[in-house]
Amino acid sequence: MFKSVLVANRGEIACRVFRTAKRMGIRTIAVYSEADANALHVREADEAVLIGPAAARESYLDGAKVLAAAKATGAEAIHPGYGFLSENADFAEAVAAAGLIWIGPDPSSIRAMGLKDAAKELMIQAGVPVTPGYQGADQSEETLTAEAARIGYPVLIKAVAGGGGKGMKRVDDPADFAAGLASAKREGAAAFGDDRVLIERYITRPRHIEVQVFGDKHGEVVHLYERDCSLQRRHQKVIEEAPAPGMSEAVRAAVTGAAIKAAKAVNYVGAGTIEFIADASDGLKADGVWFMEMNTRLQVEHPVTESVTGVDLVEWQFRVAAGEPVPLKQAEIQLNGWAMEARLYAEDPANGFLPSIGKLEHFVMPEGIRVDTGVEQGGEVSQFYDPMIAKLIVHEDTREAAAARLAEAAGAVEVWPVKANAGFLKRCLEHPRFVAGDVDTGFIAAEEAALQPQPSDEATLAALTLIAEAAADAVETRSDRFSPWCGQPGLSYGVRLNAPTQTTVWAHVDGQGLSAAVTPVEMGWRGSQGELAHVGFDQVQAGDRLFGYQTIDEGFVLFVDGEARRVTSYRAAVGSGAGAVSDGSLRAPMPGKIVATPVKAGDAVTKGQPVVVLEAMKMEHALTAPFDGVVESVASLGDQVVEAAVLAVVKAD
Repeated sequence: MFKSVLVANRGEIACRVFRTAKRMGIRTIAVYSEADANALHVREADEAVLIGPAAARESYLDGAKVLAAAKATGAEAIHPGYGFLSENADFAEAVAAAGLIWIGPDPSSIRAMGLKDAAKELMIQAGVPVTPGYQGADQSEETLTAEAARIGYPVLIKAVAGGGGKGMKRVDDPADFAAGLASAKREGAAAFGDDRVLIERYITRPRHIEVQVFGDKHGEVVHLYERDCSLQRRHQKVIEEAPAPGMSEAVRAAVTGAAIKAAKAVNYVGAGTIEFIADASDGLKADGVWFMEMNTRLQVEHPVTESVTGVDLVEWQFRVAAGEPVPLKQAEIQLNGWAMEARLYAEDPANGFLPSIGKLEHFVMPEGIRVDTGVEQGGEVSQFYDPMIAKLIVHEDTREAAAARLAEAAGAVEVWPVKANAGFLKRCLEHPRFVAGDVDTGFIAAEEAALQPQPSDEATLAALTLIAEAAADAVETRSDRFSPWCGQPGLSYGVRLNAPTQTTVWAHVDGQGLSAAVTPVEMGWRGSQGELAHVGFDQVQAGDRLFGYQTIDEGFVLFVDGEARRVTSYRAAVGSGAGAVSDGSLRAPMPGKIVATPVKAGDAVTKGQPVVVLEAMKMEHALTAPFDGVVESVASLGDQVVEAAVLAVVKAD
């Protein structure tokens, strides 16, 4: 076994690999960009090397800099994590040429599965069922348009070098094909340096089922059962689970058998995932599951497989890369219980899921479950990298218990001021359709209204309690180490109203004006509903529920079911200009680059029509007209813009 490993990655996957390496006594080496100088993965490594500026292409994607860091630190092996260089065959060859151990598949396997069109042809030859479509060399718009018509709408346009939903567009109407093709090509070129695409039939009720495979250098290939990753938003996985709900032994045998066949077709070594698409319109059937693609690396969702099999997949990667055989035979790999993983993203579900960046002034994760993260309180969420900040993983005896436990964990997440999707995750996990296992990749879009934040009487009561505290001219503070609501031993923060009688307080909660009558009582207030609410060191109790909170300028943040609700005094909210009317200016929600301008100054537009397209955090974001009108100005193609910059102005009709 090698004695040192460099992880050519960042964030939670780097921390994850380090954890296993340290347990095995292997020295750990991190690389980092200037933006990650204070990142968690840098401090957790035994040694760390700066490899360039914040932009990934000048740091994490620069193979020569990574190899130089390995040479300088005496690393014996390189683990690529996922993303960045993990599926770069040229880099894998360079690692071997430098005399280092590559912890991944042979470069020929990466190339065979790296391009979706070539991979589908290879699978057809190997007898693996594939989704009907077109993956030819002719990339002219005329040919692609004709092939889409032959396949039949709806179709899915996919970048041949794509992954993670990038360069993937669904088109339902022939009139929209040209625009979808152009967007897919732009994203493919930007993310992978390749604008070629393939076209597939779009399955109207698809489920995303994948099989974890593992091969060694001695010709052995095993599977570690399936995962269901159907809960997606814009082709990005949100919640994953193992095993797949509704999976019969007959269908499991067909799917895992096809996965083994696919892996053997490319002489696969190491951890890999064979992804399938299944037609869920009438339950899972052996003849209704088709090969979609192979990921020649460790997957983000690998912890659920580890949970139900008891296997450390990173340890297996180390051992196989060192020449050892796969540690277990197929018959020795058993399923145990049910596991689920939720991806916690720095994004704003209430604002089109736009990524959120900034300092994590408050970052509290749930206790009692597995949390894989690469950030911590006081750290930064950067504009330069993927917005996933943590993974929440649970393992229970049954699917129902796993869903309930994960929903509870999501509700305990506290993040501020960066926006996070924890409340959204909780609502997904508690939705009756999800609990029943009735999911497909269109679940989130179909249930969008039900997945929005819902009002809560208890939460409102707790928030109004803090409103009373925010009315500074009516509040005094005191310490009381003997308080029964003490948040920590020997510490307490109590407040009481100075007013001797019932008082009406006003405030804004998430921008909405509210008022409440509160009556002063010892160490708390009796709310208008007659329930006692208490404020402790870092929690507020309303009825029988506890909510976390944090003091901020001119108010508080109350953490309710994974949501961060800002409570400010009425005067502070009005003074900050709350409720300003839009003037038709379209502002950048985050720093980025202008990649498309569908209209020009002087053009008439209708409400909802795309005006300018911003590329930020590896995704495209279309800013649309707020009302019918005429475009007065629009930013130039290729412009690099800062957050809140005016990208276009629409004058009302």
